[in-house]
Order: sequence, then C-alpha cells, then structure tokens
Amino acid sequence: MTWRFVLRGGLGLAAVFLVVAAGWIISLPSGKSGGEVKPVPGEETRATVEALKPPKRVRPVIAIVGINDGTEITDYLMPYGVLRRADVADVVALATQPGPMALYPALKVEPQATIADFDRQHPEGADYVIVPAMVRENDPAALRWITGQAEKGAMIIGVCVGAKVVAAAGLLDGRIATTHWYSLDSLLKEHPSIRHVADRRFLVDGRVVTTTGISASLPMSLTLIEAIAGRERAEAVAADLGVANWDARHDSAAFRFTRPFALTAIGNSLAFWGRETLGIELSQGVDEVSLALVADAWSRTYRSRVMTFAAGTDAVESRNGIRIIPDEVTTSASAVRVPGAPLALKPAEALDETLNAIAGRYRANTADFVAMQLEYGRR
Repeated sequence: MTWRFVLRGGLGLAAVFLVVAAGWIISLPSGKSGGEVKPVPGEETRATVEALKPPKRVRPVIAIVGINDGTEITDYLMPYGVLRRADVADVVALATQPGPMALYPALKVEPQATIADFDRQHPEGADYVIVPAMVRENDPAALRWITGQAEKGAMIIGVCVGAKVVAAAGLLDGRIATTHWYSLDSLLKEHPSIRHVADRRFLVDGRVVTTTGISASLPMSLTLIEAIAGRERAEAVAADLGVANWDARHDSAAFRFTRPFALTAIGNSLAFWGRETLGIELSQGVDEVSLALVADAWSRTYRSRVMTFAAGTDAVESRNGIRIIPDEVTTSASAVRVPGAPLALKPAEALDETLNAIAGRYRANTADFVAMQLEYGRR
C-alpha cells in the first residue's frame, strides 16, 4: 500500500509540475517582436568616441582580466584579438591567479600575466580594463583589483554580464548601463540605482562602459580603436574582420525569453541520446576571435559539447600570442571535427557560417537559439 501511495503522490506532483510548466510556456511571447533598427545619431556617436579617448597615454595599456575557473570565452578573447590586431595599444590578457584559465563554455588558455604581475609592471595602472562575464560575479580578488584600477583612473569596460561584475565593484551605482538581455532584470534588481537604456549595444557613462550580450564586444572594440587611433584605422581593422559597421545601434526588443527559445532549450536538453562531442583541431597561429566564436556557438546548442585537440603538442600559440591548451593531445586526426569549422574565414563570416552549420545539423531553431544567447542578429 505504501509504494502505491508514494507512486500516486509522485505522479500527482509530476502532473501538477507539467501543468504549471505548460502554463508558463504558453504565457511566453510566441516569437521575436523586434522592429526596424534605427541608426545612432551622429552627434551621439561622436560623443561616445570622444568619451572613450585614452585617459593617460598616447599608446594606452589595455588589460583584459578574468578569473581562472570560469571566464566567458568570447568576452575574453574577442577584445584581445581585435585590439591586438589593430596594434594601437599594449594589450595584455590577465588572470587573478597563476596557472591556466578554464574559459567557458569551452577552451583552456594560459594568461599572459596575473593581476599581481601587472601591478608590478604598471604601478600607475591601466588606461582601460575590460571585464568579461565570470561565473563568480563577486570574486574578491577580481573586485579588489578592478576597483583599484578605477581609482588609478582606468576606464572600466564591462562586456556582456561582465556588467554585473562591474556593478558588484560598486562602479555602476547611479549610472546608465546595459548588459546581456537574459541578465538585465537581475542586474537592475540587485542594483536599483542603475538606469538602463535600451536599443544600444554599448553605453558610456563617465569612466565606465557596459555592453549588451556576448557579440557586442566586437563593435565595442572597434569603437575603442576609433577613439584611440582614428576612424581610418578602425575601418581597416573592421574590413579585416568582415564587419561593415559598428556603431551602437541595437534592437533590444528582438532579444528576450520567448516560447521558441524555451521549447528549444527543453527539447535539446531532453534529447540526451543525440548529444555529441565535436572536436576543433588547433593549429599554430589560429585566430583568437574566430576560434572563440566557433567554439562558443557550438557549445551553446544544448546538443553538443566542444573539445579541442592538437597533433603532437601540449599548447598552441594563437595569432596574437595566447597559448591555448588542447583538451586532448593526439598525433592523429581521429577526433570528430566540427563540420566545415570556418577558422580560415574572417571572424564575422566565421560566426555566420557556424550558425548556418548548426542549422544544418540541428535545425534552424537551434541556430536561432544560439544566436539569441550570443545576442546576435543572424544575417
């Protein structure tokens, strides 16, 4: 009798859960509601560029900081790769502690220095500090260092959910700001004095900058190049990256939790029998931006995980000097490769090509699901 009671009770709870879940899903918007993306007024763009001018040096020092056990891959590697490609600043990739960094959702890298090393080399501080999303938004070492750099006059740039790290450091109180669409409500709830401005991929308020979701670090980095070295240099780098324009225009309404988004997340999560591991072969001189975007996108399908491998080496050096540690060292090409992994394409083309490959492998709804996570409008 007891087991029958437990079974019936369990089935009853399951039924209630399913009813509630179904009601929640039905209550979600049926799809995107974005409209026409309006250009940013020229006066506003010029004011943004002016506000981003180097605060200290003609050739500024830019520090990109992350924690060792969970820093977002594209937030960390995209600004590094774009800014190093431009060669208009001294750019260094930092970690809070010695040792390798496990980026998420994929990749392991060796930081170029720790924050302690940086402080010894640059006691006057950086010109710019770029803060990616981190799995711990209140990491004590990261917060102390970011606050200290702000006190030394550095401009602090919170990329994506890195805005929550900047907010936890007390640097967004009373300011206008933005962040990834999924984290916006929690940011405003935790820091009610922040004033959100919609339809902008990045915002500058004094010495603090914030951006929307993951892909926004590309236009942000190009705007920073323009502020440091002028429009012509920024245009050259943009062409090299495959980017046509990079102002702050954005359609915030197009990125929100919708019924298709929820159903894809649930459906792909439940399809555990079809989950697979996809391998990306690392080669010397691989472009950091392309690699980050490809690995990031494939890792967000809820159908696949990404591993990296390299032939006969325990580390590969990227185009701009980041050492990448493969998940598996092999002398053969036996690991599964991501179909058509477009690491030879321009970075912006690589992302579009990857989303198309995801659509071909897992259907268009999964590609849309990934693009929504990246806060990227598919072409």
